[in-house]
Amino acid sequence: MNPYAKMGIIVALMVAVGAIVVIKHGGMPSCCPPSAASQTEMPPAPAVPATGDVRQYEPSTLPRLVDLGAGKCIPCKMMAPILEQLKTEYQGKLDVIFIDVWENPGADKPYNINLIPTQIFIAPTGAELFRHEGFFSKEDILAKWKELGFDFAVAATPQFSRLEPASPDTRPKDQICYMCEKDIAAKTLVVVKTDKGDVRLCGPHCYFIMYSCLTEDKTDFEKKVTVADFASGRMLPLSEAIYLQGVDAAGRPTLQAYADADAAKQAQQTAGGNVLSFSALQTNELSHRCGFCDRACYPQDAAEVRLEGVQTWGCCSHCALGVAARTGKDIEVREKDRLTGEPIVVRTLNGSIASLEPSTAVAWFGQRKKPDGTWTSAGCFHQGFFVNADNLRKWVEKNPHETGKLITIHQALADKMKLSPEQIQKACKIGECAPK
Repeated sequence: MNPYAKMGIIVALMVAVGAIVVIKHGGMPSCCPPSAASQTEMPPAPAVPATGDVRQYEPSTLPRLVDLGAGKCIPCKMMAPILEQLKTEYQGKLDVIFIDVWENPGADKPYNINLIPTQIFIAPTGAELFRHEGFFSKEDILAKWKELGFDFAVAATPQFSRLEPASPDTRPKDQICYMCEKDIAAKTLVVVKTDKGDVRLCGPHCYFIMYSCLTEDKTDFEKKVTVADFASGRMLPLSEAIYLQGVDAAGRPTLQAYADADAAKQAQQTAGGNVLSFSALQTNELSHRCGFCDRACYPQDAAEVRLEGVQTWGCCSHCALGVAARTGKDIEVREKDRLTGEPIVVRTLNGSIASLEPSTAVAWFGQRKKPDGTWTSAGCFHQGFFVNADNLRKWVEKNPHETGKLITIHQALADKMKLSPEQIQKACKIGECAPK
């Protein structure tokens, strides 16, 4: 046979074998065969024990988690801090063993693994209980141990909740913003006329947040809306006002409405900023949207979300995690502690938390009791991340009207990943603009 034809057949066979391996393990966050020197060899058949054929290892006094991986394998690197945490937090309760199969050729043979990383769960009797290929989050590992009859929940997440406000909100309802629930200043008031009464907002930005999440017909919606002239307090048609956009000390945009361009330019000479028509303002205000719920947001207020080299935003920390559910992609969330502004970085892999910096970070799930006694989310303005539980408690103490509970960031992501496409589509939407 022609040597080139032989070579073609060999290459085709290698591609076919590779395709089988990819199909067999598609979507799993695994690295490669255990031997770094045998990348083109067909890996052995999976060694997951069948019923009545349980793999047996040396007995021990403690259950064991054996992780077979390598120092240069990306998912293996992501497992390293998790293994270290498990080893430290459950010392004396769980043996955690890492075997670098590239540094120690042949060390994987007793375990007959297929890919790295592989985690093997072994009972004190030496019986293999379960094995998993690929990245496995800390919470999922602990959940699997619990399922297998070993509950290591001693190092539990701090528990904290406040289900009743520390003090009643005595503000007049017409002075509370419909969207963010902050105080309304007379100079920035926005009023939306509805059949059920007026909806009052603290400023144009909250109007655009509301507008972006309405599901009702928004044709000529702005005709229902008036805004206060910043100079006189007189109400003006929203679309006819001229706006002065500035920046505050925190770099957050400020907005003032004026009756005409001359008044806006006069204010500009003192305060600086840019003079905008309503249409230009609307373009600016709707240019940054939440990657989960599509609400308008300011980057200065939002969590940064990165996925596959693309940057988007989460209008709150929980919505930022929701981008993983909406896109089905692995994401990185960069958020700030709501009390101190300290950075928090969350990375996901296959719908689970891959890494959390700092590892002590927790989430506040703002909740509110409905008239029927059931609980619902308090909305995006009442959610947040904190570098630790102490910061969360201090923030709650400073905000006496907040109600909700502390949850792990893993739980916050898991809650989002459970949502159906229909639920995601409806997330954070307002069915109609009506007074609360």
